[in-house]
Amino acid sequence: MLAFLQRVSAWLSKYTPAFVGCVAVATYFVPEAFAWVRGNVQTSILGVIMLAMGMTLKSEDFRILVSRPLDILIGTLAQFSLMPLIAWSLAHGLGLPKAVGVGLMLVGCCPGGVSSNIMTFLCKGDVAFSVGMTSLSTVAAPFVTPLLMMWLAGENVDVDAAGMFKSILLVTILPVAVGFGLNAWLGRRSAYREAVKVMPGVAVLGLAAIVGAVVSAHGHRFASSGALVFVGVFLHNSLGYALGYLVGLVSRFSKPKRRTISIEVGMQNAGLATVLAARHFPLLPEVAIASAVSCVWHSISGALMAGIFNMADAAVSRRAK
Repeated sequence: MLAFLQRVSAWLSKYTPAFVGCVAVATYFVPEAFAWVRGNVQTSILGVIMLAMGMTLKSEDFRILVSRPLDILIGTLAQFSLMPLIAWSLAHGLGLPKAVGVGLMLVGCCPGGVSSNIMTFLCKGDVAFSVGMTSLSTVAAPFVTPLLMMWLAGENVDVDAAGMFKSILLVTILPVAVGFGLNAWLGRRSAYREAVKVMPGVAVLGLAAIVGAVVSAHGHRFASSGALVFVGVFLHNSLGYALGYLVGLVSRFSKPKRRTISIEVGMQNAGLATVLAARHFPLLPEVAIASAVSCVWHSISGALMAGIFNMADAAVSRRAK
């Protein structure tokens, strides 16, 4: 049975974009399918996703923060400066409706996404660097995300910075810490290591459920604002990849590191943004829609970026022959 679950988990990890996208489309036509994912249930699901991430972390991963502090600091500063400012610029430059702009800003102010580590691995990036950036941005998020939202969006909407701090602490730091503790305690046991192989699939199912919940609640609004939301999300994400790579060039990072910082900056924890949107912006439903569209698109675009990097390697290899 465990071997079967591991195969299912591997399949879900490989086809995350397609799976999450199919769930979103299906829920649009059958919204009651995920009507049960609301409030504390939705928050708990995100906690499970972050627990799954924590269960894959080892003490060696955190040593990266000490052994390579400047690289990771550059990457994290790029993430928490470029993505919020890009979102703010798009919101004002494109004249986006207030709620759509706030949704983009919320995504931009969140830490790096868990799936960025997977995409980094697929494109032969620097996985240790990726884990270090994700870890540091996640730890900093309870402090940085509310402050950035207050600064960028506070003049337009009521931002509950204290409440957002508590939410991020409960659904990110606490589950990650518990998962890391379990790994430190049980990591040497073969049964635990085999069980951990199922967790990526659990994380994908959780992400799909969160996206499904937003589509269930607000899918009827896609017809009126869906195209506009996607344009904002697409530009925000694409500029993040491009400017992240540029930061790597300016910082004279190696090719694997340039790829890593590109993916880390461009891919945000949109699942966290979705939960925060539902909890803290209930009167602005398009905020959650922007976050949910980001959930789906970041997974798709991350896989596309990994493929582009791999195609570039293949082209170089062919020219060298």
